[in-house]
Amino acid sequence: MNICILSDKYPFDPGGLAVSTRRLARGLTQVSHAVCVSAPTTSVAPGNVATSDDGNVSVFRVGAHRRADDTLANWFDHIVALHTAHRFDVIHAMYIAQPAFVAVAAARYLGLPSVISARGNDLDRAAFDPGKFSQIVWALQNANAVTAASNDLVRKAHALAPGAEPHWIPNGADTALFSSGPRDEALASSLNLDAAPVIAFVGEARQKKGLTILLPAFAQLCSISLSRALAAQASTTNTWQHPPTLILIGGVRKDDEPVLQVFQRQNPTLNIRVVPNMAHEELPSYYRLADVLVIPSLRDGMPNSLLEGMACERAIVASNVGGMPDVLRHGENGVLVPPGDVNALTDALLELLTDPSRRARLGRAARATVESEFTPAREIERNLEIYQHVMRET
Repeated sequence: MNICILSDKYPFDPGGLAVSTRRLARGLTQVSHAVCVSAPTTSVAPGNVATSDDGNVSVFRVGAHRRADDTLANWFDHIVALHTAHRFDVIHAMYIAQPAFVAVAAARYLGLPSVISARGNDLDRAAFDPGKFSQIVWALQNANAVTAASNDLVRKAHALAPGAEPHWIPNGADTALFSSGPRDEALASSLNLDAAPVIAFVGEARQKKGLTILLPAFAQLCSISLSRALAAQASTTNTWQHPPTLILIGGVRKDDEPVLQVFQRQNPTLNIRVVPNMAHEELPSYYRLADVLVIPSLRDGMPNSLLEGMACERAIVASNVGGMPDVLRHGENGVLVPPGDVNALTDALLELLTDPSRRARLGRAARATVESEFTPAREIERNLEIYQHVMRET
């Protein structure tokens, strides 16, 4: 099978969409399918195309224009030209906004089947942009198949296009790469981590991901006296002897940097480390630094950090939004809190930091969940079933 994948992002671009697109593309090539990925970029002159290979994946980065309509028109022409050279069997868009519109339009023009995938921001936010709404709904109505990374996105896609029958295809995590292991003491030393417990957030920190909830919760947590925490938990095995450290792994989105800067000026004694975005393969060592992984999103699809942290046997505290409840069973393999609730987040973090045995139990259960239900192999298998179905029906 020869597959063309359209996405807004592909590594070296940061973010979960880039990671998910690469995982799908590489996974398909590993089971002997040919894959081309096309993504717009501002790093290439408008109208030009930069070609590279990412393993067996052929990557085409299309230079974006200043005007969005020029970019999309050029992207459409590029897909048509690629088809002439590669003879695609199916076109798949990894985002239901501009990539899906181009993918469905090009597929219909070429007489090919199209598959479009809802990932999060596309239906959580972009669908409420009047300039993108019509493209999103048209793509949902005219794609041969719609998939979604969470059941919440399945419902949203169906609400916007009642005739669509979206399929739930959750993300997967590589449990060989993301696994439990000892703390890298050299890495910990480079980040000036002492014996204090570590709370980690992985991904680009920003408002949508709950940055404005996480920071005050962290401040509240640090203000709680150790004696009260120990008395409340009555734990004889507690090893929490120092105020916790918060690590933001993946940096802070530029627009939201002032939020962190103001917070740090107001709370100069709190221990916060900001680690820039890095190669995906480097992340496991950072997950293993964490006593608790926190995902306080206000809206989300199914973040890669959730499954990766679970695979690394981290105890997870996550907002009960998007795809989080598809994966986490509260009290069994993680902890769910109401979105936007600073006090609930503080309490959940406190309970886990003062109970090492519970953290370990949740971490083991979390990894078992990923191993049994959320593997890349299952993700690839489900996508191939969709491809084969739309090819038979087209």
